[in-house]
Amino acid sequence: MMKKTWRTSALAIGAIGAMALSSCGFSGGSGGSSSSGAAGGSSSGAAGGESVSLNMLVPTYSDTKTSVDGVGTKARWEKIVADFQAKNPSIKITLQVESWENLETVLKTKIQGNQAPDIYNGGAISGFVADDLLAKADEITSPETLANFQDTFNDNEKVGGTQYGLPLIASARALFYNKALLKEAGVEVPKTWDELLTAAKAVKGKTGNPGYGMPLGSEEAQAEAMIWSLGAGGGFGTESEITVDTPQNLEAFNEMKKFIDAGVTQSNPGSTQRTPMMSGFVQGKMGFVYALPPTVAQIKKENPKLDYGIAQPATKDGSAVTLGVADRLASFSKDQAKKDAVKKFMDYFFSDDVYLGFVKGESFLPTTKSGATAMSSDETLKPFLELLPSAKFYPTTNPAWAATDGALKSLTGQIEKSPAADVLKQIQAKADAAS
Repeated sequence: MMKKTWRTSALAIGAIGAMALSSCGFSGGSGGSSSSGAAGGSSSGAAGGESVSLNMLVPTYSDTKTSVDGVGTKARWEKIVADFQAKNPSIKITLQVESWENLETVLKTKIQGNQAPDIYNGGAISGFVADDLLAKADEITSPETLANFQDTFNDNEKVGGTQYGLPLIASARALFYNKALLKEAGVEVPKTWDELLTAAKAVKGKTGNPGYGMPLGSEEAQAEAMIWSLGAGGGFGTESEITVDTPQNLEAFNEMKKFIDAGVTQSNPGSTQRTPMMSGFVQGKMGFVYALPPTVAQIKKENPKLDYGIAQPATKDGSAVTLGVADRLASFSKDQAKKDAVKKFMDYFFSDDVYLGFVKGESFLPTTKSGATAMSSDETLKPFLELLPSAKFYPTTNPAWAATDGALKSLTGQIEKSPAADVLKQIQAKADAAS
């Protein structure tokens, strides 16, 4: 255990450096830093009527060009903060919005200067927990709000059995398929690996298009690998142990290699990056891909005539499971008055009227049970929402995950030309060295 102090420890600094590797990868906006705040009164609210000032640090998910509603993250947070302050005049929030590229540097500087944010939106937080820098979840939100989160997402925010983060936005992978290509190939939507391989072969053979898109380049190889590993009943470990080289994962990697060897993927899958590959699907030139909720918005913008569907990921036996990812809100507040003010903000923000506007605007999924119910009428998002209770996560609370994540990104693509068993052993060795 590192020394418990408000001063930045080596572990906390390490956690900041790992954030780019272990965050969910929701970044999409290009906006730089910005700050905004409004002076608060002192008539009522937190700390028995005394004015309380909070600092809030968040990243940019979208801008006016990339968001589905043309608003963007910065303006979205500004309105939420302004509306909250109007209802709670004794609480002043100074908002700072940074790009994902700058976020960890800014946080590091703030912690070193004893100005860590009272409200923080970011990636993995286990390093800060180990250094006793974070408030507990039940200190910064009400029991009712805490109980409204999906159980799987609450569990993912626990370190050593105690919850610190509040799940902000969710994403889950689902199988996107091109209806026109499937019809031409004469195949149905698959649920198992065998059915997916058969369908992918038919699409490739009868339409000339890649049957299945497999991006094993450094951009997101870890996600593709995790989806297949979960489909075999595997995964990459827990808070206490990283387990990559396992029989279940070997079965999954061998299955991926089977698709590559069968020639049903795009060319050079071992080095293919996800973003350009997804453009191929959006333009109607690929049978199947695993994709995220924002892909729905991308299709609406770039190719609204695409005839596509969304289904649960194919697995070894057809059972439902998916890779879930979530960013979180957390608090570095130690002062009780600040914790009380943060609690008011969290309860306000996660109310359906406020929260769902944020989630929909950023094209993600809600982490709350009531939010999932409210959004279930959206047929394009329904498959994702149905999968949320079965979502499983990267072991981001394990200190060795950052190194494992890097190894998965750099080495998984080697299965295109090397035995899967050898690749898994190399990745496990990297994880062991970091443990």
